[in-house]
Amino acid sequence: MVVKTDLCHFSEYKIYPGHGQKFVGKDAKITFFLNQKVERLFHQKIKAAKLTWTQAWRRMNRKGKVEVGGRRKGKKAMKFQKAIVGLSLDDMRKKKAVRTELRSAAKEQAVSEARKRVNNNGGKKGPSGASKKAEKAPKQPKNAGGAMKQKNFRK
Repeated sequence: MVVKTDLCHFSEYKIYPGHGQKFVGKDAKITFFLNQKVERLFHQKIKAAKLTWTQAWRRMNRKGKVEVGGRRKGKKAMKFQKAIVGLSLDDMRKKKAVRTELRSAAKEQAVSEARKRVNNNGGKKGPSGASKKAEKAPKQPKNAGGAMKQKNFRK
């Protein structure tokens, strides 16, 4: 058996049969309240959104149930190749394969050259550290040319 319930005009709680109070205003508008407390607050013109126990406050402050109609995730775009004018897909794939082969060949050549260099130097990397330091001139401080310039401050 289904029980017919109404909603309170102020608190938005369910009102079960045999409970609540109806109020008919001068404009013949019928309002249904859960209890006397709610009715008194309504007549004092207190806003339901300012009372933490009402549904209006909970809705404004995003408490309780999560809204279903939120942002939806978009579908990810699928990657696929299209033929360019003058090139078919097969030609493009062949060119890509050739490029990777050339890259791997260049990498192998660079590695072999580096190994030859290391073998020719006897395991040393470049000139010795002492001669490198001797070649560099020592740095001079910025104000070594003369006395520091003073700023003109007003007295």
